[in-house]
Amino acid sequence: MRWDGIAWAALALLLFAAEAMAPGAFMLWMGFAAVAVFLAVLVVPGIPVLAQVAVFILLSFVSIQVYRRWFRRGEPGSDRPHLNQRANTLVGSVTRLDQAIVNGRGRVQIADAFWDVEGPDLPAGTPVRVVAAHGMLLKVQEA
Repeated sequence: MRWDGIAWAALALLLFAAEAMAPGAFMLWMGFAAVAVFLAVLVVPGIPVLAQVAVFILLSFVSIQVYRRWFRRGEPGSDRPHLNQRANTLVGSVTRLDQAIVNGRGRVQIADAFWDVEGPDLPAGTPVRVVAAHGMLLKVQEA
């Protein structure tokens, strides 16, 4: 067996092992592409190395696209899409301004946290509704 065949087999095993340690189905499909190139090298022994690499890249791309299009389609959506995105969970909530909004900036307290807010100038104590969140900044309007 030639060295390139052994290299493709080793790469396939390495990709499968990496997939087992860090699941995500990305390296699995590249491993399948490496197996395909390995089999091609066994069947047609005179393939230049550059052509082997080009075929591997092409098959990797195609197999990942096949996975994304047909196999991931059936995955259920998350029942908690805003997990670890606390600011997004606050959209729609109503609270009172802790500090007045002056020049478009103010502050509210929601539960145990203080949040910087952006919106129209309003006095402290005014009820506001959170309409959007951008990082740690909440956009509000008068409720």
